[in-house]
Amino acid sequence: MTTERLVRIFAGTAVLASLALGVEASPLFLSPHALWFTAFVGANLLQSGFTRLCPLESILRKLGVKSAGAACA
Repeated sequence: MTTERLVRIFAGTAVLASLALGVEASPLFLSPHALWFTAFVGANLLQSGFTRLCPLESILRKLGVKSAGAACA
């Protein structure tokens, strides 16, 4: 698996998990403050689109995961 795929998988999982914890209609509701994590993930994806700097991808590269291209390079 490549860093680009892992970044997308992590971002999608984080957004869905924080929505499940932050939306009152969810059986997993914890607090509406959990939605701040959704905002953080979205802001990070937005800035990485402009700056090509993705902290998670940098961490994955240091762990030895191969890169297939430049999704967040």
